[in-house]
Amino acid sequence: MKPHRLLPRLALLAVVPFLVDCSTTGTPSQAASTAPAASAPKPIGTKVADAKTDELDDYDTVEVADPLQPFNRGMFKVNDVLYTALFRPISKGYEFILPNPVRKGIDNAFENVKYPVRFVNCALQGKFKRAGQETGKFVVNTVGGVGGVFQTAERIPSLANVPAEDFGQTLATWKIGHGPYIVLPLFGPSSVRETVGLVGDYAANPVNWPYLYWKTGDWDMVPPSANTLRSLPGQLETYDSVTKDAVDPYISARSFYIQNRAAEARK
Repeated sequence: MKPHRLLPRLALLAVVPFLVDCSTTGTPSQAASTAPAASAPKPIGTKVADAKTDELDDYDTVEVADPLQPFNRGMFKVNDVLYTALFRPISKGYEFILPNPVRKGIDNAFENVKYPVRFVNCALQGKFKRAGQETGKFVVNTVGGVGGVFQTAERIPSLANVPAEDFGQTLATWKIGHGPYIVLPLFGPSSVRETVGLVGDYAANPVNWPYLYWKTGDWDMVPPSANTLRSLPGQLETYDSVTKDAVDPYISARSFYIQNRAAEARK
């Protein structure tokens, strides 16, 4: 491969594989994370995160085994450093370049494209009415919302505020337990079950299809890279709101993530 074609690919491959928003788990489908992760919740501000925490208090505490805690704590610290040294400057640059309305439109468009993830998981959980609602939202937002840039469907009562589904939630609905808790490098909080869910979300998200299936050229990674970039501000804000004033940020992030995933699965 010629050098001028190799360099862009190497740069993209160095950043994207561990940052791509596979879900969300937020996202959106897809909880606080030690890195901008696919299984994390959708971008939310501090006030929203506080409200979410209050909402989680209504649920019974969910306990998850943490036999790998020494490794997890070490990885948490590594991810935290990467947040500060790499992700936060990139996020600030993105926010500086693009005004909030533009960023909101980009978020909307990427969330609209994740329709297959939501539709498939609604069907796998037997939520066929919700699968129909997701189809309706996708059609309305794509046609009436200029490719999903505007959330036109939210103005229609029957299509508004439909909870998003992902593969992690599907596994939970099938009564599959979390397994051990684990902090993934760069991805952040997860568990064995949620990690498997991440793989499914990644494969079903059309944003990743050029890289996974088509292999058309050096720029296959551009869509997932853009997806990662647009999610950074919200993910960092969530992370800060959960860990900033915590006595033990590791425990705070773990608790928030597990309780958030439990709440999402119950919707």
